[in-house]
Amino acid sequence: MQEDHKLVWNNCLELIKKSIPEKTFQTWFQPIKAVRLSSNILTILVPNKFFYEWLEEHHLSLLKKAIYQELGDGGRLEYQILVENHRKIGQLDNRQKNNQVGSHDSTKIMNPFIIPGIKKLKIDPQLNPKYTFGTFIEGDCNNLARSAGQAIANSPTTSGFNPLVMYGDVGLGKTHLAQAIGNSILENHPNRTVLYVTTEKFTNQVIDSIKNSAVNDLTNFYQNIDVLIVDDIQFLANRTKTQDIFFNIFNALHQNGKQIILTSDRAPKDLEDMEQRLISRFKWGLTADLKSPDFETRRAILEKKINKHLQEVPPDVVEYICFNVKNNIRELEGVIISIMAQATLNKKEINIELAKEVLKQFVSQLNKELSVDNISSLVSEHFEVPIEKMRGKTRKREVVMARQLSMYLAKNYTSQPLKEIGKNFGGRDHSTVIHSIQQVKNMMDTDHLFKDTVAELEKKVELSLQV
Repeated sequence: MQEDHKLVWNNCLELIKKSIPEKTFQTWFQPIKAVRLSSNILTILVPNKFFYEWLEEHHLSLLKKAIYQELGDGGRLEYQILVENHRKIGQLDNRQKNNQVGSHDSTKIMNPFIIPGIKKLKIDPQLNPKYTFGTFIEGDCNNLARSAGQAIANSPTTSGFNPLVMYGDVGLGKTHLAQAIGNSILENHPNRTVLYVTTEKFTNQVIDSIKNSAVNDLTNFYQNIDVLIVDDIQFLANRTKTQDIFFNIFNALHQNGKQIILTSDRAPKDLEDMEQRLISRFKWGLTADLKSPDFETRRAILEKKINKHLQEVPPDVVEYICFNVKNNIRELEGVIISIMAQATLNKKEINIELAKEVLKQFVSQLNKELSVDNISSLVSEHFEVPIEKMRGKTRKREVVMARQLSMYLAKNYTSQPLKEIGKNFGGRDHSTVIHSIQQVKNMMDTDHLFKDTVAELEKKVELSLQV
């Protein structure tokens, strides 16, 4: 087929643009360049391996739809990966990647029904091999869930955590950890049947089974799974028939000692429009929450992503990103890949200015003006001391130190008068603030470790001002 490759790709982009948010389109599709079109194979140029992997993981179905529309069912997509070698731009990675666009059913569960009586079943576990414990960064924000997951992976039938319910906000690693458990079980116990399924996919299977009078076949299929991983269980809300079928599957699996792993965006007790009999069963095992990662964990996550792709990113840029992207690991990944893409395609140096430019697409409001509350939050996170205690009357040494340091930094980095600073800490008067500031100065003169701590906090404050 001798169509112009740029025309074909532009037509694909028009379709893609209508299907995703503008910010997503700008970040992940605008940087792509069409290279050639030959025998129904469209070759596109992407900035690096991480960019390619992100497209494969998050936008594969959309790419398939666009390619099929332009090139027909036999259309395929080939990647060329642009890499940076000692900041020389334009070198192509020799490892060209072929997207299996020709396979229509790659996202469907193989053999979705089982004939009653068959005890074991060879199925595709639907797991992403990249999601492993090795690629999951552990921190205080997720160590309970991770430890429970490892215990299940080592002994799926005797861990005592059945079901394991992991909950937390979007982008904190629930899916990664759930699939890491599945991948580890397959490695440690290759004879086990593991299946990962989203609640949306399960619901669609229920609908199809009802249409085809095959509910019993669907139930039998799931009852033969050894380890069932269901993602985003909160989407069962208001789906009465689906809840009923899942209830029966859950009971059968649990009674037979099969492992169940669920993820949710909230704790079981907070699930709305869900049958109480299901909620009660979700509470049978262990419920573990995943919190927003602290600064050190965010930095470890980001540095691991950077090292994986052999890209040089200055430490001050890493710290700047981690300071401004606090709640979502996916956003951390999105920011750094966007910075790498811009640096590679537009031949820009990776620095704070480029980080600021990219961050504006991800963070709705950067820390343009520092407040006493901002500083209190920063110190609270550093010392792991709740802000409420800093504002209270406790005289515990670690709380007093965090409180005095917050007052010291507030005096140096905000325009607030001493009286207003004191009000932010439980209504203390200006003389208490003066005393706290002097105490910090005295300790800096006599304690070198404390002085280093103050310098580290000052660096974080200054990073927040570089907007």
